[in-house]
Amino acid sequence: MSNKKYTQVLISILVAVVLFATGFYAGKKESNGSIPPQFLNASSTESANMSSFWKTWEILDEKFSPASSTTPPVTNEDKIWGSIEGLASSYDDPYTVFFPPVESKVFEEEISGSFGGVGMEIAIQDGVLTVVAPLKGTPADRVGVLAGDKILMIGEVSTLNMSTDEAVKMIRGKPGTPIDITFARKGVNEPLVKTLVRANIDIPTINTKLLPSNVFVIELYSFSATSPNLFRGALREFVKSGSDKLILDLRNNPGGYLEAALDMASWFLPTGKTVVTEDFGGKKDTKIYRSKGYNIFTDRLKFAILVNEGSASASEILAGALREYNIATLVGARTFGKGSVQELVSVTPKTSLKVTVAHWLTPLGNSISNNGLTPDIKVELTKENTKDGNDPQLNTAVKYLTSQ
Repeated sequence: MSNKKYTQVLISILVAVVLFATGFYAGKKESNGSIPPQFLNASSTESANMSSFWKTWEILDEKFSPASSTTPPVTNEDKIWGSIEGLASSYDDPYTVFFPPVESKVFEEEISGSFGGVGMEIAIQDGVLTVVAPLKGTPADRVGVLAGDKILMIGEVSTLNMSTDEAVKMIRGKPGTPIDITFARKGVNEPLVKTLVRANIDIPTINTKLLPSNVFVIELYSFSATSPNLFRGALREFVKSGSDKLILDLRNNPGGYLEAALDMASWFLPTGKTVVTEDFGGKKDTKIYRSKGYNIFTDRLKFAILVNEGSASASEILAGALREYNIATLVGARTFGKGSVQELVSVTPKTSLKVTVAHWLTPLGNSISNNGLTPDIKVELTKENTKDGNDPQLNTAVKYLTSQ
């Protein structure tokens, strides 16, 4: 890609306000033979003025001319699906997406089966498609993708206004096949074009080590179904080591199962303590998730949790709870801020809506979605302070614990 083309794409992504398709509120119209009955049977609110929507519908019916004779005609069903997509987009939430028939079928197949991928969690941040974290040992990790990298192009397609679901569909594919992805990175002026070879992703979970300083480190890469048992084994190793200094490394951990985060928090909290609250925004009562009360450690435990831009979702739930109960000190960089809950709802037998239904709140009522978690001890990584494999965030956490 030329520098000029890259500059145009980057400027568009970074400064443009996301333009959403016109949404609508379903309502009744007195009479119009061209209006499909699905609309006429929909519920209505007195405040929903549908006149501009119907006028646009009629203008398009009357005046639209296809680009060529091979352009397929637009059916009433196509118009309905497009309108619903616009309605979902009008909520200005990157995780609320309507799936027309074909996209719905693909999405359901992807979330229920195995697939080839490149091993990076992605999300929309500040309106831009962003890498939450590359998973350790995956194609994305091997070619040097970093948490916080902005995705500008997938192949030759710009990601401007692209949803995460669209991006995932383009990135996933047959194992062994390549995909070129263009990134923008903070502090780097030129675009980074990387070729990633898709693979079957075997997500790593945990690693442990005892440092010469007698600080025990648990590196947790994801919150999978097996994570609670693996974490229990890691804590057993920690206890057997004789150390009273623990570092839990949640950097580049994009999250996973809520139940895993609850189980891990329970090793440090008494029975009944709030770990996280699911806030439905007044639509229904909040749901509180509480500690199971394993609580095996005393106040002699010296505990730090490493976080960064790639720490998201379940990582933020666990880190936020343990920090707010003064169990652990957070060291590193501000977390990603993925604190919303999605539900997949069937709209028709062939369509579905993925909708944000709630947000996670820390025990003190702070929203994880609002800019993530700010660490107690901030340590930013730079090209200078990470030379020769140096890890200033880990070093700072070690120094903090050994000085206690």
